[in-house]
Amino acid sequence: MSAASLAEWSNAAVYASMVVLTFSMIAFAASFSARGNRVDAPTRQAPVAVAAGEGTTIVDVHPQSSPEEDLRGRRAGNIGLSLAWLGFGLLLLGTVLRGIWAGRVPWGNMYEYSLSSAVAVLGVFLIVSLRRDVRWLGLFVTAATLLTLGLAVTVLYTEAAQLVPALKSWWLVIHVSAAVICGGAFTVAAGITMLYLWRERAERKGRVRGAVARLPQASRLDTLVYRILAFAFPLWTFAVIAGAIWAENAWGRYWGWDPKETWAFITWVIYAGYLHARATAGWRGRRAAVIALLGWVSFLINYFGVNLFVNSLHSYAGV
Repeated sequence: MSAASLAEWSNAAVYASMVVLTFSMIAFAASFSARGNRVDAPTRQAPVAVAAGEGTTIVDVHPQSSPEEDLRGRRAGNIGLSLAWLGFGLLLLGTVLRGIWAGRVPWGNMYEYSLSSAVAVLGVFLIVSLRRDVRWLGLFVTAATLLTLGLAVTVLYTEAAQLVPALKSWWLVIHVSAAVICGGAFTVAAGITMLYLWRERAERKGRVRGAVARLPQASRLDTLVYRILAFAFPLWTFAVIAGAIWAENAWGRYWGWDPKETWAFITWVIYAGYLHARATAGWRGRRAAVIALLGWVSFLINYFGVNLFVNSLHSYAGV
């Protein structure tokens, strides 16, 4: 197969994944709203224990959805999840074909890194879905993936080129693969955190009804965020250390406070603070959620801001 054919197949697979993920997002949206559309209708009542604030418990009685609504929601969620797996396979295929076309790992520029990041976000979600029901998260994940891919194909797309000397190292595979996985985990955790804040506010005000009723209890969301970040933080630590080793090999110094290095360190400090606050100060709930979101914002600045708008040693990736 010629290089031109590989490029065409790669682009076709990426665009096909976007189409499939669009339908997946629609199905997840239908699943998420299936109960919320009629939850205020006069259906059976059930008491629900609700956590308000941190350490206070109240009981809220709100209408539950009918079995028919639950069934429609589950069916739509199953369709969305199946399409998400198909979209993931197509996107992974497109990314691999891009690497074969370029004759290297597909992380040589921002377009390729964005494809890999989208694969990571979707992959983390699907792996978590193998152990627990996270269909309620599908709408956020597919939307985030589509936004990343849309930006990649419209703004960041560039033809494959040979790597600059600084990138020709096995540390590219080691360092960037760890960073990509962490980016996926950070993004999924951020999505759950936002949903946690929504659910927590509803529980605190005693208004767990509508679409928010489809979410797990706030305490469960809080714990899930913690577990994901507890997994990602050691890997991010490894990515930062691997980057320092790579920097010494490429530029003759381990650390130079380059903007990319600085924001990677800031991200590390914020997530370290999150885990430390939970372990020692017993922080839970909204305060911990704010720290988690700050870590994600720092990661986004490191991902987009430094690469696109800051002149640094890491600007070689281009767009």
